Amino acid sequence: MTENLYLIKLPAKDDQDAEIESPKHYIEGRTIEPISIVEDWNLNHHLACALKYISRAGRKHDEVKDLRKAVWYLERRIKLIEKKQHLKE
Repeated sequence: MTENLYLIKLPAKDDQDAEIESPKHYIEGRTIEPISIVEDWNLNHHLACALKYISRAGRKHDEVKDLRKAVWYLERRIKLIEKKQHLKE
């Protein structure tokens, strides 16, 4: 018998902290929770937030709004990198 392996730890139905630990808008229908990717890839704050908004786009709030938030974090990260590069010159 083949067993499906899931990286998401599904909360018990009576778990009062389920919405905090594993919000549905991040895990429903998925096998990998975004926080696991953030931790595995050791993403900094800006990239982690961008991933978070991309992963939940259209699942919690307006899809375009979530994607714009992701772009905002990416652009902010780019500006920080460019600023650091400029200071080194």
